[in-house]
Amino acid sequence: MTVSGLVLNFVSDADAMAREMARVTRPGGRVAAYVWDYARGLQMMRHFWDVAVELNPTDSILDQAERHPVCQPEPLAALFRAAGLTSVSVRIIEIPTVFRDFDDYWLPFLGKQGAAPAYLASLDGKSRGRIRDALKSRLVPAADGTIAMTARAWAVRGTA
Repeated sequence: MTVSGLVLNFVSDADAMAREMARVTRPGGRVAAYVWDYARGLQMMRHFWDVAVELNPTDSILDQAERHPVCQPEPLAALFRAAGLTSVSVRIIEIPTVFRDFDDYWLPFLGKQGAAPAYLASLDGKSRGRIRDALKSRLVPAADGTIAMTARAWAVRGTA
């Protein structure tokens, strides 16, 4: 079995990676991968990019949903079929992500690591504040102050 976790979105040539995974797997062996659903299912990031693009429309090319087209079931399955794998199937993985409060949600964006935090760090203080304020107004906490979201990934597998 050959497995790739949360990598296909970030390699420069996902087709070549899928072909290589198929090549190194014994005939009849399984090849599997999973990727975050940046387009619709990684709610923490989706909320951030929706607000960022709304406030700064010219920055839409930085949105991870645009940069990672393989993060949906159809392209993921097509990628594996194009690599010569058979019996390709895709399934959803949903993970509850509950934040204690808005600050718990916001803090990771201040770390400058990853696309959204790096983008946020590149903005002036006023622009960062506008994004923070818009997010805070949209993310309605539960009675206990928590903010519940889900993080969705897609898992694909095929037979070599």
